[in-house]
Amino acid sequence: MILGIGSDMVSIERIEGVIKRFGVRFVQRVFSETEKNTAEYRAATVETYAKRWAAKEACSKALGTGLRMGVAWKEMAVRNLPTGQPVMELSGGALERLNRLTPRGYSAKIHVTLTDDHPWAQAFVIIEAVPEP
Repeated sequence: MILGIGSDMVSIERIEGVIKRFGVRFVQRVFSETEKNTAEYRAATVETYAKRWAAKEACSKALGTGLRMGVAWKEMAVRNLPTGQPVMELSGGALERLNRLTPRGYSAKIHVTLTDDHPWAQAFVIIEAVPEP
């Protein structure tokens, strides 16, 4: 069963402007170490940050909270599997919210997809409840 769906689209140029204006303060406030390492390793650094920003927004919408009710930026983090597939990892208040959403006898699975086509970056997040064996 679907527990939540979220999507977000962001201007890559907007994220680039925020990074230029606030630099490390912005990046440290919003992104996990893994996300920062991934973005800084890639040639498309700003696009990588923009897609992860969109994923965080989409995830907060799928959780039904937005960025309030105890859910913070760094508690939603995108990392990539060895295959390149993005996955969303939650911690803190975001994980607590996910646990409250998930019915007894089920476990939550978060699906995330990211894309960009300059000047836009987009993400979709679907939270699914899967019956436990």
